[in-house]
Amino acid sequence: MNKLEKATFAGGCFWCMESPFEKLPGVTEVAPGYTGGKKPNPRYQEVCSGTSGHREAVQVTYDPSKITYQELLDVFWKQVDPTDPDGQFADRGPQYGTAIYYHSEEQKRLAESSKKALEESRRFKHPIVTEILEASEFYPAEEYHRGYHKKHPLKYRFYRSGSGRDQYLGKVWSMRKEDENVNGDVTKFEKPSRSELKRTLTALQFKVTQENGTERPFENEYWDNKRDGIYVDIVSGEPLFSSRDKFDSGTGWPSFSKALESDNIIEREDRTLLIPRTEVRSRQANSYLGHLFPDGPQPTGRRYCINSATLRFIPEEELEKEGYGKYRKTFQD
Repeated sequence: MNKLEKATFAGGCFWCMESPFEKLPGVTEVAPGYTGGKKPNPRYQEVCSGTSGHREAVQVTYDPSKITYQELLDVFWKQVDPTDPDGQFADRGPQYGTAIYYHSEEQKRLAESSKKALEESRRFKHPIVTEILEASEFYPAEEYHRGYHKKHPLKYRFYRSGSGRDQYLGKVWSMRKEDENVNGDVTKFEKPSRSELKRTLTALQFKVTQENGTERPFENEYWDNKRDGIYVDIVSGEPLFSSRDKFDSGTGWPSFSKALESDNIIEREDRTLLIPRTEVRSRQANSYLGHLFPDGPQPTGRRYCINSATLRFIPEEELEKEGYGKYRKTFQD
């Protein structure tokens, strides 16, 4: 049996760095984790706070007789913005900085050579700031991070697109559809088929989101929910509303005075009743959510009357774990 070797790369959110390497022939394992800091056995909350000195990274175990380190480097560069000194895409801070951690002098030589070649290609307008550092202790991430793209495919795809990563990579590398299987996950959110949604949603969630159904007032999951957090589309994971804008309308359905991300909301005229109403849908998944009324509290005067079955609530303390860390500051003011 050929001796396996390791390669370690930091490229921002480690969720987005697993699948590009997993697809490569000769790669036997890709583990998300933390490296580069001094504190032993750091936990996710410590690392994502930016105070532990670690970076999120992936450690790739590969068979050098089937795939070369140079080929791994080529894939790495096509997953990141190597000119960003302050993080990657929506994830900001040193814990999301890019780096190549070499395990041998040969890896160091190849990494430096590939970086120089990329600089000389003039593909980027700004200097490449990706660091090349000697590998240190690598601490595997918590189990819920491993294989996140497989465990939560809808949320993962939305996160890649919502963070701006896919758009950037597609523009810089002009990826064609046939390139994606090898070099990355450049893709926009694609709504699952009805049959897939029937398997993944409850009967009520399917009826409401896909067939414009309405759940019973006062007998739904979130009408009286008072916890801090955000509400996302149950199908796509796109952020829709915040608990900061939720109020008790007395109707028995979750009510919000404004959207968390207005670009994720579509408003349409609804004439199914005698009095015209404004129907509300999510943009990416086109899920039916509920209706918008002009009798809400000031200053907006709006009331988004939403079915709980269309939403998934993410508590404030779980935002970073779920990939919505940028909204946590909303609850820390």
